[in-house]
Amino acid sequence: MNSRRTFLKQAGLAAGAALLIPSFAFDKASKNVGLQLYTLRDELPKDVKGVIEKVAKAGYKEVETYGFANGKFWGLTPKEFKALLDANGLKAPSGHYQMDDFVKTGNTDRLKADIESSAAIGGKYFTIAGAHVDMSKGADGFKKTASDFNKVAEIAKASGLKFAYHNHDFEFKNLGDTTGYDIYLSETDKNLVNFEMDLYWVVRSGNDPLALFKKYPGRFPMWHVKDMDKAKPELNTEVGKGSIDFKSIFAQAKLSGMQHFFVEHETNYQPDPIGSIKTSCDYIKANLI
Repeated sequence: MNSRRTFLKQAGLAAGAALLIPSFAFDKASKNVGLQLYTLRDELPKDVKGVIEKVAKAGYKEVETYGFANGKFWGLTPKEFKALLDANGLKAPSGHYQMDDFVKTGNTDRLKADIESSAAIGGKYFTIAGAHVDMSKGADGFKKTASDFNKVAEIAKASGLKFAYHNHDFEFKNLGDTTGYDIYLSETDKNLVNFEMDLYWVVRSGNDPLALFKKYPGRFPMWHVKDMDKAKPELNTEVGKGSIDFKSIFAQAKLSGMQHFFVEHETNYQPDPIGSIKTSCDYIKANLI
């Protein structure tokens, strides 16, 4: 979590429904395989146009951005970046941003600029990829951040965007009889605040995505799909090669409310970043949707 947030600053169903074939659990939009571009963070700054072309050729139809800084996405204005996506048949329904400046100062200038950049490239979700929490205050610290989510969601709504929060694993630490994640879900306005569930981090924390879908149906319109290496759980691996049971998870897409999902790799690319994302995309298309 820390490396990503630093980088951003710097640059239930009825029992019978469980028997559905996974593809029947999807609407049209969610059959489009997406990629969180942070996966290619080493390659993008060197050749943004070439890398975006390779993403499209690997089979992806959607991307999720990160790293908007100084008014640009890797040297391209939002208008230029949108044209690049269009030229390659890609859409960017979500982007990762941070809101710590707003939380600390109350100033909305940076926040509004980020929201406008997301809207300019056709975004639907303004997604926060890990927010500051005063952990010394326990549950109250998470309640304060949940309140901030509601405020930022209202600002995003004014620009026509929906707000979403992307989890890691620290939100699942026990706080008495609750967790930070439960606090976020119970203390936020369900009509304003959505969640992008990172399936890897949920499983890594010892939790079950399906249990969360049942407890909070419809609250997870986006997922991050990355697999867990069987030998070294601290590492990712290509989707389908690891230990996460994606078939059972994808079969409950409707229960979760999922509309978009994004492959993400943070470590352990085989045989290389582009080859790795193609392997994941191919597996998803053949086995999950």
